[in-house]
Amino acid sequence: MRMLTPRKSIAIFSLRVALVDSNPYNHAMTASSAYFALVPAAGSGARMGGERPKQYLPLAGQPLLFHALATLCSVPRITRVFVILAPDDIEWSRHDWSSLGPKLAPLFYGGATRAESVRNGLRATAAQVQPRDWMLVHDAARPCLAPWHVDALIDGVGDDDDGGILAVPVTDTLKRADESGKIGATVARETLWQAQTPQMFRHVYLRRALENHASVTDEASAMEALGFHPKLVAGDPTNFKVTYPVDLLLAGWILQHRGDET
Repeated sequence: MRMLTPRKSIAIFSLRVALVDSNPYNHAMTASSAYFALVPAAGSGARMGGERPKQYLPLAGQPLLFHALATLCSVPRITRVFVILAPDDIEWSRHDWSSLGPKLAPLFYGGATRAESVRNGLRATAAQVQPRDWMLVHDAARPCLAPWHVDALIDGVGDDDDGGILAVPVTDTLKRADESGKIGATVARETLWQAQTPQMFRHVYLRRALENHASVTDEASAMEALGFHPKLVAGDPTNFKVTYPVDLLLAGWILQHRGDET
């Protein structure tokens, strides 16, 4: 692991101080911060095939997107749930979301990539949240999120400004391919984790990270690029991402049998 030099450590600390102290709202938020969820749902889900975007495919009697939103809206500590949709989204209005209650707020600011959608969402919500409030960014395609996953992340991160993500330790043996498509090496898995969502960061830090690093595939990568070290909070394999058609069958089974776990 590359160690930070004292000069770089001071620079990172100075950045954090500057980000917070430059906004007068922060000084009123030192006692406690609120929690908000942000769900980017502007993608097309090309790998799933079909005519409808993946987030609207039927799952357990509802659009796939419904299930994650329902969980986030049910968590008492979450103040509001922002869902970021494509500007030309015509599917949203075809479904009834009223059962999710007043926490749900659709925003039609989606971008061409996930990172752009999250960045646009952070811009759009800047007037509704305080800079040091927590944003929990969750994949629309992870419908099996449960309230205890969210609670574990919030409790695990606490007030650590580095933030954190749900993740699971890698258990499979990993191989690195060479240029010919053959095994080039076996990768040690002892320190490897598979990233999940939600990923939880303060609004002011995450917005700055995505404004400067827009080509990342998750929020933690953008934060890492600024010198932050997000915490890994253990989740479980049920919070997986629906990517291929067969994943819908597994997600449906989990949702149907989730009550059996209690």
